Amino acid sequence: MYKVAYALIGIGATALVIWGIREFLTDPSVDLLIRIAVAAVGIGLLLLVAVVIRDRVRASRNDRFKGVQR
Repeated sequence: MYKVAYALIGIGATALVIWGIREFLTDPSVDLLIRIAVAAVGIGLLLLVAVVIRDRVRASRNDRFKGVQR
């Protein structure tokens, strides 16, 4: 039941974030330079998260102590 609740929360939060980003980037009252800067920061953060996830996955494949328990 927890997985369903977390999935619903995640889907709802993602929908709200996407809607907010779309509204912000298409709002004509916001200066174009500000919209470009915010988009650049968001893309940079997404790239950093993707690099960290990729590095973690690669490191876990080569982990010699994966099956060792404390």
